[in-house]
Amino acid sequence: MNIFIKPFVILVENWELTKQLTLRSISEKYKGSLLGSIWSIITPLLMLSVYTFFFSVVFKARWGGEGVSDSKAEFAIILFCGLMIFNFFAECINKAPFLVIGNTNYVKKIVFPLEILAWVNVLSAFFNFVIGFIVWFLFYLLVFGVPHMTFLMFPIVMLPLFLLLIGLSWLLSSISVYIRDVSQLIPPLTSVLLFMSPIFYALKAIPESYRFIFMANPITPVVEEARNVLIYGKNLDLSTWGLSMGFSLFVFAVGFSCFNKIKNGFADVL
Repeated sequence: MNIFIKPFVILVENWELTKQLTLRSISEKYKGSLLGSIWSIITPLLMLSVYTFFFSVVFKARWGGEGVSDSKAEFAIILFCGLMIFNFFAECINKAPFLVIGNTNYVKKIVFPLEILAWVNVLSAFFNFVIGFIVWFLFYLLVFGVPHMTFLMFPIVMLPLFLLLIGLSWLLSSISVYIRDVSQLIPPLTSVLLFMSPIFYALKAIPESYRFIFMANPITPVVEEARNVLIYGKNLDLSTWGLSMGFSLFVFAVGFSCFNKIKNGFADVL
């Protein structure tokens, strides 16, 4: 079966199980807290407030360009647009190394589709992303009003990132079974990627001679295209999106292949 089709076949065949595990993952995150799932709304609001205060008031940062004013509200919308995408990425990547080693009971079951653990990881993180996006969108409506028609292109913009995260989840979770250092490497690497992504600054602020380094970061084109279609009313750059999609499909295929080739040895190691 085609390597790009088989993962989706496994997902469809095990959709009920995937859905149950995803809902359990979401509920366990807030289990025991007084406010429960309300934290999924409070957290993005707090982040939006704190980052906006420090970058626009304390550091007096200004985005500039693209017809955007120097108002703190517009700065917050631009900044948080990139930040919520990065948080989606970071949540998936930080959890990925523990998907297999943290679920030994599933590994040792005779029949359990371990491949769906990557889907559960991304789907549960996507839930938090959607909540953050709703908060951002309501704030957007207050500041800018009716969005551009290019808003409808946003799901297409996010598709490469979604596939990339599925592929990385397979890759990191399978390698981590044999090399436990991976889980120690991911958090500092994520921090580096945060500042290597145009989250707190415009890509145009980077000198031309260094810009290619930042463009090599797979998060950069997603953040840039998201701001273009959501905020600036620009159409999707098909060449940039195509390169991003191509890389994501490559990682998707490599991750799935790697996971399937070494998963039979998981039980012996764990």
